[in-house]
Amino acid sequence: MKKTLSLLFCTTLGLSVVGCDTEHALPAAGLDAGDVSTSDLVWAVNVGGPAFTGMDGTKYQAEESTAGGSIGTMEIVKGSQDAFLYKSYREGDIEVAHELANGTYDITFHFAEPRDYAGGERIFDAFAEGKRVIDDLDVMLFRDGKVESALTVTAPNVVISDGELNIRFEASADQPTLSALVVRNKNRPAPTWDLVWSDEFDGEELNPANWSPNIWPARKVNDEDQAYTPREKNLRIENGNLVIEAHKEDYEGANYTSGRVHSDGKGDFLYGRFEARAKLPRGKGTWAAIWMLPSDAFRYATTCEEGEDWQGSSTCNAWPNSGEIDIMEHVGYQMGHVHGTVHNEAYYWLKWEQRKGRILLDDVDQEFHVYALEWTPERIDVFVDDSHYFTYVNEKSGWQTWPYDQPFHVILNLAVGGAWGRSGGGIDDTIFPQQMLVDYVRVYERAATN
Repeated sequence: MKKTLSLLFCTTLGLSVVGCDTEHALPAAGLDAGDVSTSDLVWAVNVGGPAFTGMDGTKYQAEESTAGGSIGTMEIVKGSQDAFLYKSYREGDIEVAHELANGTYDITFHFAEPRDYAGGERIFDAFAEGKRVIDDLDVMLFRDGKVESALTVTAPNVVISDGELNIRFEASADQPTLSALVVRNKNRPAPTWDLVWSDEFDGEELNPANWSPNIWPARKVNDEDQAYTPREKNLRIENGNLVIEAHKEDYEGANYTSGRVHSDGKGDFLYGRFEARAKLPRGKGTWAAIWMLPSDAFRYATTCEEGEDWQGSSTCNAWPNSGEIDIMEHVGYQMGHVHGTVHNEAYYWLKWEQRKGRILLDDVDQEFHVYALEWTPERIDVFVDDSHYFTYVNEKSGWQTWPYDQPFHVILNLAVGGAWGRSGGGIDDTIFPQQMLVDYVRVYERAATN
């Protein structure tokens, strides 16, 4: 018979409660009552460890008992602003049961692989309310083969109808592991926003006042296989959508073509809420993105020649020094996975310190979803359909961790292959043509309050 992981309830209202360990709580940087992580938080627990307050203000409760698998610890954790959260974990026959009011919730699972496993050596599924919400979880694979790197996976829209959240795991290789859980209310209170810029893509052609196309050869950035062209075949307005269409064809030395547009110099923004309603492509080799780059790419660069073409440069460090914000990235070899990420000099993939989250969706190529980002001087929060799944907090430690104090612009593109797009086993040439459809892009600023 499986044991239930019994968990201690501690208030999130800032009251002192017997049994809630505050020794390991960390001060939250620049948080207030309106912050997303605290306003939508229902319940969070540090599995196998003491109470803990994350950088984003999330209050993780301690466990009440040691039932449900064995407790392990690890010394080094990368890829998270809350490394302490992952230094304790449970491994084995884990089940969670916790009283919650009936409703719809988003559940974020936190994992880190404590052993130097190869991909495929630990694989397990997660079930919530009897439904499989994570399929074939391989922490090493999901975290790009980086041992000791933190992984967050959000399962949205979990419905509770019996007054209790129940979570269990089943392994097909080795045994399950779990570092923490966060439960958020689907219907979060939200601040009021004022629309300041938008494109509804209702005209007959791409609006040149809002967007410019990139015209690039293959391999210019990220070892991508496509050439970007401004042709109607690759970029057009159709039925109220921007169509970015990738083709398998020989074109100016490339084997594929696609489109990429940006708002640099036409829509540049410092802070706000950014939304794009989109339907994504499918198939191995596609790499779709809705993202942002600094409008002054040289702001924090230290190795660049004045005015040089920094994109794809191996000597100019405009990237990552001046930052990047990914509202949505999707690679076709993992159809149900959507990613939100920030890149900067301190934290990016080459240092095994990339800050990112992922959310699981079944129908990204069949239905439109709203991919959104809320960006303030204090933090960056990423959403899909108002499911909050990733946060990055300003650590107040300089431009190396927070180059996000300058205007950025929006980029929409569909790449083919590239370092990430091919990493799932190459490009499936039978899938083309493939499209990313964008219904709208909207930018808001926080409404003034009296």
